[in-house]
Amino acid sequence: MALEELHARSDDATNIDDMMEECQHAQGADFEAPAEFPFPSTLTRLQRPRTSKFMEIDVDGENDDEGSASAYLQRPHSASRSSTTSSCSEFNNLSDPGLALTESPFFTRYPRLSLLTLLVLLVFPLMYEIPWVGTSGMGITGAKAGTIRKSDGTEDGLLTNQRQKRADTDLDVCSRWAAQSALVNGTIYVYGGHTTSEAGQQNGTWSNDFFTVDLTKSWDISSPSIKGLPQPSGPPAVANGFLWNSYDSLYLYGGIYSDSPPATPEPYTLWEYQIKAGKWVEHSNPKTSQGNNSDVGNQPVQQTGEGAGISIPEIGRGYYFAGHLDHYTTPDWSIQTARLYLKSLLEFTYPGYRNDGVEELAGGKTAGSDGVWRNVTEGGIQDTAKFPSRADGSLVHVPGFGAEGILLSIGGGVEKSFSQMNVIDVYDIATSSWYKQATNGPSPKLRVNPCAVAASAPDGSSTNIYMYGGQNLIPYGQQIQYDDMWVLTIPSFTWIEVDTKGQSVPPARVGASCSIWDGQIVVVGGYTGPDLSCDTGFYVFSATDLKWQNNFNALSGGNTQNQQPSQEKDLTGLSGSYGYQVPGAVQSVIGGNSKGGATITAPIRAATQGPLATGKPITYTVTDSNGAITTQTGISSINGGGSNNGKSGPNIGAIVAGVVAGCFAVLAAYLGFCAWVYRRQLTLYKNHVAMSQRAAAGNPSNEKSSFLPSSTGKGTSITDQSSGVGANGSRMTGTNSNGADDSVPPLPTGVWPPVGGNSSANSSVEDLMMGQEPSFVGVLLNPRRSLR
Repeated sequence: MALEELHARSDDATNIDDMMEECQHAQGADFEAPAEFPFPSTLTRLQRPRTSKFMEIDVDGENDDEGSASAYLQRPHSASRSSTTSSCSEFNNLSDPGLALTESPFFTRYPRLSLLTLLVLLVFPLMYEIPWVGTSGMGITGAKAGTIRKSDGTEDGLLTNQRQKRADTDLDVCSRWAAQSALVNGTIYVYGGHTTSEAGQQNGTWSNDFFTVDLTKSWDISSPSIKGLPQPSGPPAVANGFLWNSYDSLYLYGGIYSDSPPATPEPYTLWEYQIKAGKWVEHSNPKTSQGNNSDVGNQPVQQTGEGAGISIPEIGRGYYFAGHLDHYTTPDWSIQTARLYLKSLLEFTYPGYRNDGVEELAGGKTAGSDGVWRNVTEGGIQDTAKFPSRADGSLVHVPGFGAEGILLSIGGGVEKSFSQMNVIDVYDIATSSWYKQATNGPSPKLRVNPCAVAASAPDGSSTNIYMYGGQNLIPYGQQIQYDDMWVLTIPSFTWIEVDTKGQSVPPARVGASCSIWDGQIVVVGGYTGPDLSCDTGFYVFSATDLKWQNNFNALSGGNTQNQQPSQEKDLTGLSGSYGYQVPGAVQSVIGGNSKGGATITAPIRAATQGPLATGKPITYTVTDSNGAITTQTGISSINGGGSNNGKSGPNIGAIVAGVVAGCFAVLAAYLGFCAWVYRRQLTLYKNHVAMSQRAAAGNPSNEKSSFLPSSTGKGTSITDQSSGVGANGSRMTGTNSNGADDSVPPLPTGVWPPVGGNSSANSSVEDLMMGQEPSFVGVLLNPRRSLR
């Protein structure tokens, strides 16, 4: 190509200097791209995120693939470099006039501008996801569902490590067990645990399934009202943890990572599910705070598994008791190191709630957006030898007795031993102290992993704890699952076994999730052993009728906490008890009726210390349909109603018992009095007969007119103050003294006793004169006549 032709080309495309710059760049010389455009060669590869164990679609993770954004950006750059290199070769050949340059169509002005525009449109949307670039709004591909990670625990510190929305949970499973669950406003949320898709499945059972069970509508156990939610990409797939809940959020704590295939635990982070927003939020690096009977504080919160959890949204706290640490719960734990069983009580105060037991919340302060943790390790008998470590138990909350209620630990154990069932460990929330309380009656078999819920009598005089299922782990490999239902009634602390003979009892199971709503216990999942291929996994038990039923019957009415109507003004009243009444089998033990009125208001095995020795249940006013009031209302001090200290209104049951006892006492006194009168009348009759016989022997005409008794005692005389009228009209008084005249003045012929006030007395005289022997029945029916 001639030099003139080269100048003509530069007029249409670029100048000689531009072509030399391109040539230098293609040959490795330094080249500075325009500042306003991030040329592909200047884009550095972002740090690759860790591979997700949940197999989510990870945008960043796919950038290594052939079709990734980076690979795409490199292709046009490579082509441009190739073309430029070719042109540079031609340009260098200008030194050899014998070689002719061929014009390249790729470097005319308009194609180059189009290429640059295309690169700008492709690069800038992808850079939206790069942390050092920052974000200002919704991405070009739209909002992404998934997780929001909180790095520093504040709203300003939110990092949007967004991921693709996961598929909804598959509800078509063979069986499920050991899941974490929570009940909020009539909806059960179930997360994780084990699931199988076919009978006999042994591996890959850990899941991060997330679904709900609707208790605001009625359904049959064969077709429950359930809905799958998106499987989250942030929270780990764990089993045997717990899902705490407030009234608007869920908090996932603890659990065990998969052992088949093995999964590596990560440092614990709290995952919060915001119900209204439908998103998961991470609270990383949680640490404990110092408080009553706690550790020194500022310690990393450890993830434990197979402990006992309870959520108390009424006071804004969640608890997780005991459990264990091992290589499936704790990072860097050697598989050669033995499992460590615990007896500590981990407390989590929900954001926005108070807790006087924590130092940093003293003076009425409320917990921040990350909540506050406290690890109670020295509460009462907790650090003594008689308080053993354990796992796989149940924890139940009972209002009253103390300022904030009590917790009861039921069941559990370690590899070769179990916790007692005839002695219950009781935790006083207000004082952060543990006590022991003996139970009454035959106790259940020792077991681990039962499920338990509590229901309150309408008047609060009793709280009845229902315990279902569980298993015996000994001997190892020959576990026995249970299908029995027991009631532990409080405050008498009496075990009552429910008679379910003849009922359609679900297969025996362990690791089920139990919730109570509208007075009905809903059982979800549970491991049934190797003999049952698959299990429907949804069952309902009537806590009032003590019967398994084929459907859940949603009741109309009730508040969002589903409390008894009499307890709706007290936020500490137990939720889920709406429609519940005390069963007859429980009434026969503690007294009262279906509305309450328990006559046993303290443990039968008397408590010597703690809240059960000094406190009582909170009782409430219950108005019957006829307007009768059974008990007075006691309001918890948490609601500003003053300290209850277990005080309540009059005990109607005790009053009724006192009245009945008084009636029996009056009746006994009356019968004793009638017996005394009868004996007196009988003695009078016998004396009369004897006198009549003597009088008849001396004066036969007076046989039937004599009525005065002879002397009944030595040195005494009996004088009848009654008077009669003789035939001559004169008054005659009959007197018989020692050796005196025994003659008896006769009654005048044809004269009847006067009517009026003396009729009863005269009737008694008349009975004697007629020779009628007095009877006890007559005295009983007419004591006044007999007395006169």
